[in-house]
This record gives sequence, C-alpha cells and structure tokens, in this order.
Amino acid sequence: MSSLPVGATHESLRESVPPASAAQINARIDRLPAARAVWTLVLLIATGGWFEFYDLFFTAYVGPGLVKSGLYSTTTASFFGFSGLGAFVAASFAGLFIGTFCFTGLADRYGRRTMFTASLLWYSAATCVMALQTSAPAINLWRLIAGIGVGIELVTIDTYVSELVPKHMRGRAFAFVHLVQYTAVPTVALLAWWFVPRAPLGFDGWRWVVMFGAAGALIAWAIRRNVPESARWLAQRGRHDEAARVLATLEAKIEAQTGRLLPAPPLATESATAAPPRKARFSEIWQPPYRRRTITLLVFNLFQAIGFYGFASWVPTLLVSKGVTITHSLLYAFVIAASNPFGPLIGMAIADRIERKTLVVLSALAIAVFGSLFAMQTSPVMLMVLGVLITLGGTLLSVGYHAYQVELFPTRMRATAVGFVYSMSRLSAMFSGFMIAFALRHFGVPGVFALITGAMVAVMAAIGLFGPRTNNRSLDDISH
Repeated sequence: MSSLPVGATHESLRESVPPASAAQINARIDRLPAARAVWTLVLLIATGGWFEFYDLFFTAYVGPGLVKSGLYSTTTASFFGFSGLGAFVAASFAGLFIGTFCFTGLADRYGRRTMFTASLLWYSAATCVMALQTSAPAINLWRLIAGIGVGIELVTIDTYVSELVPKHMRGRAFAFVHLVQYTAVPTVALLAWWFVPRAPLGFDGWRWVVMFGAAGALIAWAIRRNVPESARWLAQRGRHDEAARVLATLEAKIEAQTGRLLPAPPLATESATAAPPRKARFSEIWQPPYRRRTITLLVFNLFQAIGFYGFASWVPTLLVSKGVTITHSLLYAFVIAASNPFGPLIGMAIADRIERKTLVVLSALAIAVFGSLFAMQTSPVMLMVLGVLITLGGTLLSVGYHAYQVELFPTRMRATAVGFVYSMSRLSAMFSGFMIAFALRHFGVPGVFALITGAMVAVMAAIGLFGPRTNNRSLDDISH
C-alpha cells in the first residue's frame, strides 16, 4: 500500500516537503531501489539518446552512398583531402569536439534537462538541412554543425543518468541506456541496406537515411515533460527546495509501486546550513585529486576513439576494401551492426559485479585481438563473426567508460570536466578519419588494424595502471 498520509496527494506532497542539503539529497537517492519509476526515467533519457546514436553512426553506413553519388571519393591523394570520405568523418568529429569542449559546461550552468532538450533539437534540425545539400563542402559544414549538438548531448546524457540513479545500479543503468541507444545501429544499417543503393522518388538513398534521424525533434518536448531536472544538480546549485520536491515525487512513486516505505537514508555528513554551493571552475580539474584523473582520461580518450570509431565508422568501407561489393558490404555490415545491443545486454549482467576499469581494459583487449584476426580474413563468414566480436568489445568498452568518467568528478563541474576530457576523443576521432583513410590507402586493412591495436594497448595501460576504483561507491565518495 502507498505510504502517503491520509488525505495527501502527490501534488500536496510536492508543496510541503522541507528543503534538504546536497549531501542529504545524495544520500536519499543512493538508498532508492531499482524500481520501475527509476528505470522509466532512464528509458526516457535513453530514447532521446537513441537519435543521438543514430546520428553518430550513420556516418559509416551512408559512406558508400556518398561515394556512389559522386560527392566523395573513398580515399584522397593528399592526407587532408576534403573531397574524400575521411573529410565527412572528420567534419562529424570536429563538430563533436566543439560541442564537448566548448559547450558542455552549459549543462552545469543551466541544468541537465534544459541542455538535453536543446541539444536534441539542435542536431535534429542541422541533420535535416544537411540531407538537402548538393556539394561535399556544404555537407561537411552542416555535418559539423549537427555534430556540435550531438557532442553536447553525449555528455549531458551521461551526466544526467549518473545523477538520477542510485550507486548500486549505475553500471546497469548505463548498460541499459546503451542497450536502447545501440538499437539505433542495426536500424541505420538496415535502412542503409534498403535505401543507399537506390534513389526512391529520385532522392538519393543516403538522404532518406539521414532524414530519418531528424525525427528526434518530434519527441524532444514529450521527453522534457516527463523527466525532471537532476535533484543532485538542483541541490548543488543551492536550489534545495526544488531538489527536495523533485525527489519527494520520485520517492512517492516508488513507494506506491513497491507498496512499502523506503528505508531511512544514512546520516549525511553536512547539514542544511552548510557553506554556499561552489561554482564550477575549470582550474579545479588541474588540482588534486582531479589532476591525475584528468590526465588519465585525456590519454584514454585520445586513443580509445581511434580503436572504437576506426572500426565502427568504417565497417562497410573496410569490407569493400576486402573485395566485397557495395550491396553485400552493407548486408554484412547490417549483420555486424545487429550485434550492437548484445554488448550492453552482457553489460547489464556484469557492469555492477566487476570493476568498471576492469571492464574497460578487457574490452580494449578484445578489440585488439579480434581486430588483428579480422585483418587476415577473406571469408565472408569469418569477416562477419570477427566483426561481431569486435563490435561486442566496442560496445562493452563504451558501456564501461561512459559510466566511469562521469563518476570521477563532482556534481558542480561534472559536465564541464567530462566534456573537456571527452573532447580529446572527438579531436582524436576527427583526425582518425584521415589516419584510417591514409592507412587504408597505403597499407590496406592490415595497416588499419595495426593502428587500432596500438591504440587499444595505450587504453589498457592508461586505465589499468592509473584509473581509480568506483564500483558501488557514492558519487560524493568517489569525487573526494
């Protein structure tokens, strides 16, 4: 039965709850069970992220169509050739770099929910405009603009989810978010298989694939109406009464769903009369204990993007380079892409049982080993099998590090700090487009995977040797 007092309603409860300190809010969140109300919030955020992943991954699958239409070439004579497919990939990651480096701090200033909605609308509109362009420079420009919105959204979602869920389910929550998001990959692969080789209604197939991704704007406001602002962020900003009302509403839903009272939270270490909230300062990330974490994550992100996107963004093109036709390469790529959600499914089973850093290291090892084997194969069956194994390693790596890096910084500067370290992966991925194209032109597929293997070794060293442990620890505990 519900624990609401006689004559009380959820609305009256929201009006009557007293304010609480940031530490009290955090303690109350961390003792919540993994109830349906919590998972519903995670699902809504993940749904918005689905379009972000669709936008992020269609780069690989529209590539053959862009080449087929004559707008781009697979490789270029010079390293920085802007009519080559590498330029399109680079434009995507240039936008992502600008978004993560320059604008993610807005989520620390204006709130997680506001920036979640704004960035979703931003990249949906820019993607729609990009689909209508008729020259490589114009497509690159609008791809860059769309990438800015995606970059903001990537960090905002990670920050949002880490603050909404209790500590005992952070790993599973991030795995579930990725499970939902990664279903976008087989979707875009299937649409590319259907549309890219054709021109329905005289409209190039790749344009249809891109336009579908702009549909995210249609659900932005629906999500906004049903997802509250982060109570941790509100409390950190000194808006304690709002934080208490948001959390009281969630607690009431959980008690109504479970039919029992929530346990009392552990005693907080600070009182409601604690010092005024501190504003995020960029210089803090270069002070102990954050300096070591920042440097570790900068190195990690520099190399993980080469390994992750070096394969994910080039799957059809790498298959074509192995002698597979465009139509068949897209079919094989769809089979590989269909395995994407299975990585997060595995993650939901193990993410809160093993250390996050261990998951990252083992996933990077899998990419290195299976990637090296992929480079030596010519059999379509083995290419697909190894492609699936590389993909599982990549998605588990993504689950692990997206949860991991947001845990290492405090609420007041979480989006700012994560945006900064994550921007290194965007910068790396931007140049990886040229690096992969260069390696493919001069050394073939084996050269591409030699590059990827070297990057994964650096990833394992950075996190394995210098990353702190985070599993089942409160965000406050980790960030001090």
